[in-house]
Amino acid sequence: MDNGVSDLDLFDGIEERRSWREDLCAGATVLRAYALAHEADLLAGVTSVCEVAPFRHMHTPGGFRMSVAMTNCGDYGWVTDRTGYRYDAIDPVSGQPWPQMPDAFLRLAQAAAAAAGFTDFTPDACLINCYEPGARMSLHQDKDEHDFRQPIVSVSLGIPAVFQFGGDARSDKPVRVPLQHGDVVVWGGPARLRYHGVLALKQATHPLLGGRRINLTLRKAA
Repeated sequence: MDNGVSDLDLFDGIEERRSWREDLCAGATVLRAYALAHEADLLAGVTSVCEVAPFRHMHTPGGFRMSVAMTNCGDYGWVTDRTGYRYDAIDPVSGQPWPQMPDAFLRLAQAAAAAAGFTDFTPDACLINCYEPGARMSLHQDKDEHDFRQPIVSVSLGIPAVFQFGGDARSDKPVRVPLQHGDVVVWGGPARLRYHGVLALKQATHPLLGGRRINLTLRKAA
């Protein structure tokens, strides 16, 4: 929403409120501070996954090095390289299966999906993104999954970010949504294939994660 408000102004007052819901459109919801009560288990889960499958900067099929570092856990991991975008049961770096999805990830994803109106969601893949200041994610669709009836659950941890939530076409103007540590975004149904992205992160510090933002995106890949 371009109304003359700066990106920093978008964050004013967020920390003063707790646990409320914002509907972005039919099928898309922000659950503010929903993950705060589980932050210790979630961060421990991220650490355990990264001990087995460390963050790495993948390359797009066109050879572009992504500014966001990534890893995965669950039955499948999302990967990109010269051959294209895909889910794979094997980590191409280690040649081993991806780490098991931590129980805390699964429980939170199922609870958040249900709170947003999507029942019977059992993710089999979690893409873990690590953003540092300057890193961004361009507008894109999550369309490598097999069943678009299943939602996407996105958990924000660490420094703030501005999430862009667009329309069904890349040219549709996106809404800017400020996200803080503990916020969860769920989208599915009529919003499942909407374009979305993250603006370049600004310099900030979080007491638990320093100058990083960790984003968990849980999906049903197969």
